Amino acid sequence: MGPGHGGGRPVTADIRVHRDDGILTHTESLRSVYADAFCAPPWHEDEARAAGFVSRLSADVRRAGFTAATAVRDGEVVGFATAWTTPAPFPTDRCHPQAAAGLGDGRTADWLCGGREVDELAVRPTAHGTGLAGRLLEAVTADAPEGRAWLLTSVRNGRAMAFYRRHGWAQATHPSPGGKGIVVFLGPHHPARSLVPLPL
Repeated sequence: MGPGHGGGRPVTADIRVHRDDGILTHTESLRSVYADAFCAPPWHEDEARAAGFVSRLSADVRRAGFTAATAVRDGEVVGFATAWTTPAPFPTDRCHPQAAAGLGDGRTADWLCGGREVDELAVRPTAHGTGLAGRLLEAVTADAPEGRAWLLTSVRNGRAMAFYRRHGWAQATHPSPGGKGIVVFLGPHHPARSLVPLPL
């Protein structure tokens, strides 16, 4: 038996942290994990979005504070997370304007700019319920500046929102549950987590 096959014990994934373009050697595996994770409900993304993620990644590795983690089990990438330092002024691309609208300019600048922004977190469906997603999230946020980790998710994804709450993340914006809004979560060690508004 090879390493990791301890007499019937489940094989656990090895988490590896990457801080440069070395992660690009895993590009095809990351695209495959992304497609597995997000082309199914509730996201319903298509293969083009997976390809778009891969093309973004080659630029993302050059961002300040870039941090990624891969989960490798039996030589196969089964999950990953990517993150970086949020610049100032706050970005205006993708879902960032919705986040800023929900928090207001002052809190956006104080709470998010300069923090560790988790961009993607994906695991293959076969790894759901194994604790792998939580380990990946911890790996990319463990050394966030002053604990200031944060992320965005969709209010439509109740499973993701429950996952982040379970891992000690605080919901900082409260769009209508029946809508299509973007939710900001602050990490477990974020200094502003005690200041987040409660839902109305």
